[in-house]
Amino acid sequence: MSLERPLTPDPYPLLPAVPSFTLTSADVKDGEPLKDDQVNKFGDMSPQLSWSGAPEGTKSYVVTCFDPDAPIVSGFWHWVAVDIPADVTELAAGAGASDDTLPGGAFHVRNDGGGLNFMGAAPPAGDQVHRYFFVVHAVGEESLGVDGSVSPAVVGFNLAFKTLGRAIIHGTYQH
Repeated sequence: MSLERPLTPDPYPLLPAVPSFTLTSADVKDGEPLKDDQVNKFGDMSPQLSWSGAPEGTKSYVVTCFDPDAPIVSGFWHWVAVDIPADVTELAAGAGASDDTLPGGAFHVRNDGGGLNFMGAAPPAGDQVHRYFFVVHAVGEESLGVDGSVSPAVVGFNLAFKTLGRAIIHGTYQH
């Protein structure tokens, strides 16, 4: 069976338009291959992320990592961290290890690998280059209004209505 297929579009321009703000990382260089630390078989370490310039009225953040190039219609969610306090503007490398490593009352929603943590890149062997979109969503409420039992799709649905701004960088990986 061949996994040959067209490139999936960048999903973020398909969402309701919101202002952007700045996202940087010591570990992810936009459009370039991920470090081994961010690969599933080498460690599952979430990257360091820093952000600035979020829109006025931001009361919390949601941080996600999404692979639209997975060979399934829904893509693959590698990381969903919810209710990060508004005064937090950086996550250290490894902050996605568990709920205990997130700031304040932030928590994880189960990734598509089944874990409550960051799951590193894990595309099928021989597949095309995959893109991993690390996104910080500025939210206009202190809580997104979900708990850790919901799916990433439910988080995404709530973000469609509560996101004030979005900051994006993406890395790539091919097995």
